[in-house]
Amino acid sequence: MLKITPPEGALHIINELSRRGHRTLLAGGCVRDGLMGRKPMDWDIASGADPSEVARLFERTKTVGAKFGVVLVVLPVGEYEVTRFRSEGAYLDGRHPSTVHPTGEKEDAWRRDFTINGLFYDPIAEKIIDYVGGQEDINKRLVRSIGDPVRRFEEDHLRLLRAVRFAARFDYTIEDQTFAAAKKLAFRIRRTSAERVRDELTMMLTGPNPVQAFELLRKTGLLQEVLPEVGKMTGVEQPPQFSSEIDVWTHVMKVLAQLHDPSPVLAWAALLHDVGKPATYAAENQFCFNGHAVAGARISREICERLKMPRVMVDRLCYIVMDHMKFINIKNMRESTLKRFLREKYFLELLELHRAGCLASQKNLATHDFCIKMLAGMAKKDLHPARILDGSDLVAMGFKQGPPLGEILFALESEQLEGQVRTRGEAKAFVNKRFGALRIG
Repeated sequence: MLKITPPEGALHIINELSRRGHRTLLAGGCVRDGLMGRKPMDWDIASGADPSEVARLFERTKTVGAKFGVVLVVLPVGEYEVTRFRSEGAYLDGRHPSTVHPTGEKEDAWRRDFTINGLFYDPIAEKIIDYVGGQEDINKRLVRSIGDPVRRFEEDHLRLLRAVRFAARFDYTIEDQTFAAAKKLAFRIRRTSAERVRDELTMMLTGPNPVQAFELLRKTGLLQEVLPEVGKMTGVEQPPQFSSEIDVWTHVMKVLAQLHDPSPVLAWAALLHDVGKPATYAAENQFCFNGHAVAGARISREICERLKMPRVMVDRLCYIVMDHMKFINIKNMRESTLKRFLREKYFLELLELHRAGCLASQKNLATHDFCIKMLAGMAKKDLHPARILDGSDLVAMGFKQGPPLGEILFALESEQLEGQVRTRGEAKAFVNKRFGALRIG
């Protein structure tokens, strides 16, 4: 017999509420994951107990969703949400029900999104409780809406993206009627907040099957609604001498497939690194994408700002998109230029994108290996040499305060990175020789 073993805190809450006559069960994702043989990430508890009763029974609680009957129970061993069994009234805004009502567990199961998420487990009786056919769909590897899929998607439009994410996460198929409803209602995702869309897309990109997720987005029409710029990559031919892929979309999907547990920044950068190619496609030379990295950085910033990503994430991502073509000339760079490139804060993510891109096309990792060798052979002081002269030194030497001082310091650091200047005397001699004409009087 299957046995899902909840943590001590969850079991304590279930036992306490059950002893007082309140039907209390594990619900949703933790039951699904247990049936799949996966380790649950969250342990959600559903109960017939009124939130006030839950608050009375436990020493520390927080009301986190009063309208929906959600109480957070704070125990020494962890925090657990306890949600009252409920049914819901009409959804008027594509996200929130207009009313909620206390109900039994069966009605609660039928108001949930997908059958695999509508399961309960009684840890006291060690019994799965399935009113919606979730166990059968887990066996069939299906994502199926509970009840009418059109109604489910109309209730909360984010479920359109969640269907795709769950299918990709578990390598499942979206059931035919559910898929048809998602395709029919794809345009509804426009009414969902940018933040919610962003978070679902990020989970897809950093999840186990991003290619499957984005192929499903494309086939359902959701991609055109949330990331039309990415959809434009389909059909844009790749240069055959550099890539074996038919079009830019195929190349980008292959790059995503090569990433291993990427950060959100790297995953988004991989998706968007060639988003500038459709805009720079030259009709007279279809395999020339002059300036596509610059265009891609601009388009990426527009996408990121539309999805309301944090500023620090946007900047880092756009730098990666902007610089992903620099590896072509890396072996011909001056030593100072190379070292500045290698020390960029985003360089390791950029290098990982380069590795994935190489494996997705010609499988030539020579440049990647060159960078790894260079990094391994350099100490921190080689990439970040201590400044020999500063602005006050330059002023003391007769240079005027202002922008030219930055130019002088940059040139001086370049000489240090090249190994041409090592001492204070050599630094002053270089500055006087190169910039002496800028001195005052």
